[in-house]
Order: sequence, then C-alpha cells, then structure tokens
Amino acid sequence: MLENTELVDFAITARKYKTHLTTKYLQRKPWVEPNPNEIISYIPGTIVKIFVTEGQAVKKDEVVLMLEAMKMQNRIKMPFDGKIEKINVKEGDKIPKNTVMIEIF
Repeated sequence: MLENTELVDFAITARKYKTHLTTKYLQRKPWVEPNPNEIISYIPGTIVKIFVTEGQAVKKDEVVLMLEAMKMQNRIKMPFDGKIEKINVKEGDKIPKNTVMIEIF
C-alpha cells in the first residue's frame, strides 16, 4: 500500500504526469560517488592471496590480491600508480559485496 498519497510531477518527452512514490523508492539507499582511492569488492568471495604490503609503492595494473568467487580466481589490479595506505582484509577472509579491501594514496 502506498503510504505517500501526495502526487509528484515528472516529465517524459515534454509531457507532464503525476504519480505516487512507493515506500520502496522513498527508502532507497542514496547513491554515493565512489572513492577512487579505495579498491572495493564488487562480488562476495574469499581472499586467497595478498601480493602487497602496507606502504608499498605499486604500479598501475599490478596484481594486488586474488579474490575467489564462484570457484573462479579474480586478480584484483591496481587502478593507477600509488602507494598502499591500508589493507583491510587478510588471506582467508570471506567478504561481502562492497567491502573496502585496500586503501590507496
């Protein structure tokens, strides 16, 4: 059942309409701009191997860790040249989606 009975205006191809907003829409998680200095997991999985240490300088496309998901080993690469600030996971950790694995500076 719709809790919000107020009609909201919106336009599609120069035509105006009125609609009710659903509770699910009103309670949705707001979008947050991704931080380019964080390597996050886009899928849940297990950390198999970490190839870097905190404070280490790493070049772009160098493999920083191995994440196993659905029996596949995914090589997580460095997005740009930088230095490892903090490693938030350890080998053997089972992590959910959107976990910050490594922080870069």
